[in-house]
Amino acid sequence: MPDLRIEPATLDDLPELTELLHDLFSQEEDFRPDREKQIRGLRLILEQPSRGRIFVLRNERSIIGMINLLITISTAEGGFVLLLEDLVVHRDHRRSGFGSSLLEHAIAFAREKKFLRITLLTDDLDETRHFYLKHGFVESAMTPMRFYVQP
Repeated sequence: MPDLRIEPATLDDLPELTELLHDLFSQEEDFRPDREKQIRGLRLILEQPSRGRIFVLRNERSIIGMINLLITISTAEGGFVLLLEDLVVHRDHRRSGFGSSLLEHAIAFAREKKFLRITLLTDDLDETRHFYLKHGFVESAMTPMRFYVQP
């Protein structure tokens, strides 16, 4: 499809981004889809680019996929790093290389902006792990843990 392009998401993209996240969180064990939460989180990023970037892969009709990168500081690295929060491709377009295109765009963005590392959490599925390993990510000896602070 020659009309495909990767570009920053905008607030106008919220409905489609929310649907992509709904699909993603419907598949993950740790999360439950909640459109209001997803809209709120996406809006927080889109309204303040210093918090992160959301890139979308789109054609002239719709968004095919998205990648969400959050900006933080690592004391271990001594500078700015990225947390890859979400990478999702619409179910009708999976296994077409679009996830790789989005990830490669994110890596190029990180290099261009001089970020020192990209960290992500992924389901412990061989296929998913292989995808990230193929793109140069390495497994960590660290174990992710969470503490949910309730308002």
